[in-house]
Amino acid sequence: MKITQEMRGQIDSAAKNNRNNIDGRQSFDGVMESHTQKLKQQELQQLMKDITLQGDRLARFRSFRDLVKFKRMVKSFLQETVYSGLHLQKSHSFEASQSRKLTIVKKVDEKLIELTEEMMSQEKKTVDLLGIIGEIKGLLINLYR
Repeated sequence: MKITQEMRGQIDSAAKNNRNNIDGRQSFDGVMESHTQKLKQQELQQLMKDITLQGDRLARFRSFRDLVKFKRMVKSFLQETVYSGLHLQKSHSFEASQSRKLTIVKKVDEKLIELTEEMMSQEKKTVDLLGIIGEIKGLLINLYR
């Protein structure tokens, strides 16, 4: 069977349409991924603002209720960043920075334990508490950047 010019043109146009559909789908996927990342970033920023406010309240009033709330907020932040990191790891290749993130999470845990001990001793000044709260916030910021 001989392929005529007319048939060859139809085959070429069908191939171009398939390529355009694939490119359109990829750009849609890219747009969705971009919006998802922006929403996650906004959510993490809001969590960080809430942690900052709760940390200030904790330093001011020094109550165990505020300490528990602060620790829950930090836990929520860590869960969100770790979940996002694991999701990113599935969609991309393994990065060497993953061990850095685990080290930062470990340091955050250590600082939370230190903060709890400081609250229990009640002998430390508010400045010391603010310093520890600031260190925790700094570690959290390093985690999601």
